[in-house]
Amino acid sequence: MDDAQRQLASLPLAVVLLAPGQKLAAANPAAEQLLGQSFRRLEGRMLGDLLHFDESRIAERLAESDAQLSARATQVTVPGLPPRQVDLTLAPVIDQPGWQLLTLIDIGSAEAMRDAPAAGAGGVLRAPEILAHEIKNPLAGIRGAAQLLGRKLVGKDLALTNLIADEVDRIAKLIDQMQTLSSRTAAELAPCNLHEAVRRARAVIEASGKALTIIEEFDPSLPPVLGNGDALVQVLINLLANAVDASAGQDEPRVVVRTRFASGLQLHTGADGKALRLPIELRISDNGPGIDQALREHVFEPFVTSKKNGQGLGLALVRRLLRDMSARINHDRDEAGGFTHFRVHLAIAKERHRDLREEVA
Repeated sequence: MDDAQRQLASLPLAVVLLAPGQKLAAANPAAEQLLGQSFRRLEGRMLGDLLHFDESRIAERLAESDAQLSARATQVTVPGLPPRQVDLTLAPVIDQPGWQLLTLIDIGSAEAMRDAPAAGAGGVLRAPEILAHEIKNPLAGIRGAAQLLGRKLVGKDLALTNLIADEVDRIAKLIDQMQTLSSRTAAELAPCNLHEAVRRARAVIEASGKALTIIEEFDPSLPPVLGNGDALVQVLINLLANAVDASAGQDEPRVVVRTRFASGLQLHTGADGKALRLPIELRISDNGPGIDQALREHVFEPFVTSKKNGQGLGLALVRRLLRDMSARINHDRDEAGGFTHFRVHLAIAKERHRDLREEVA
């Protein structure tokens, strides 16, 4: 039974067991995430109070205790969360009258998590030869100027020139890495300290002159993640800078960076089809007005932006860099709380050798 529970917990799709009367009797971690509540809060509640379907026919069919149902791309709303599209299946439990098994797949999250890049993304981001010529040459000049300034400075000012030189080196390495993307060469991955990467990105943004107030909610017990250090810092710079810009117009701007274990998320990768779990979640949240509803499903596509002077390449690059680290990103809006959340899901550097459920317990 323990093995069956462990396998159910590792499924990436939401699975809900309904008792007679459509009362929620069990839910796996993916279902808890989709419904936005823990099982302790969900247990015994009516399905109709947790999920509202736009199509009345679906709600009527779900209410039939012996119904078998399969629906694709149907819109559903969880109270307090924005509407989403899901694929669902419903089946009665054999030899258990009135009991039903419901599965739900969030199509929006599936799109953000899938391996294949969005249409057009590859062509836009596979121009590293041009980028190398147009960017690396001026970078060399910036580095040289920082070194000259450093000879005349001491203390805190000297630390800033060292930061400039280090960032120039990191960006140059990142451009070299981008040159390998067009040939589909795998990025070099190694154990990375996630919290150190966040603080490095924060230092870069602070040095740029942006007003930055970040609340850190770090889990100090997290192990190293699997990633590329330079690319991970670039991802964090982009996400943090976006969050700072988004919240800047608020009376009390807030940016929260949270790290935690988030069990249950899997990514099927590699030719062998083996599942790589992504149990580490980095969440960057801001209390800005949120992304325009018409753009929310397209924010990771090139040239999609809500900024007046934005080019719409930042989040497309973020997704590309994360995919090269076998990581994934998605986003959601908490209208009730007034926060936009960007969630990065990463693998543990040696996660394949452990059972996550046992480790978290």
